[in-house]
Amino acid sequence: MAVSTPLTELVENTVESLGYDLVCAERLPRGIIRITIDKEGGITLDDCERVSNQINAVLTVENVDYDRLEVSSPGLDRPLRTPRDFVRFTGQLIHVELFVPLKAEGLPENGRRRIDGYLVSVEGIDGDSMISLRLVFELPAKTPSQKHKVSHAPKKVAEEQEIIVKFPFNSIERACLIPELNFKGTK
Repeated sequence: MAVSTPLTELVENTVESLGYDLVCAERLPRGIIRITIDKEGGITLDDCERVSNQINAVLTVENVDYDRLEVSSPGLDRPLRTPRDFVRFTGQLIHVELFVPLKAEGLPENGRRRIDGYLVSVEGIDGDSMISLRLVFELPAKTPSQKHKVSHAPKKVAEEQEIIVKFPFNSIERACLIPELNFKGTK
């Protein structure tokens, strides 16, 4: 459940004035207000503490009733909620769920509602934005022994052609980053 509009605006203005992006603000049962923040380079515990202290003061001044305030980072599988988020993460591997199945050459005949791929581009940064995605038919393995299939497309299709699909931003039900972890490090 999202925070009411006046409270969302209050939280967003406060978070952005501190130099952070508001990813999500929720009012949960039992008087909990949960705020998720992000910034270029990631969020630290000090960032969460700074935002928490400021939001706590603002909510007290504005006489907003709540029992507990939670401020956190969005995590590795950060949700993408605005066209601006998509622009920021161009080139990254993402998971998208659409309201209706997407039909395109190289996809199953009945289309796909859930797709994974690399974010190629975003045309426009408003509600009429078009998202371009280079599909991935097999995600990178989490460990060397694991392989994760993400499609029922024939392997031959995945190997022979690169499939890029376009869809409007407003057709997205939800989207998030897919973490690409490297536990081996660099040498």
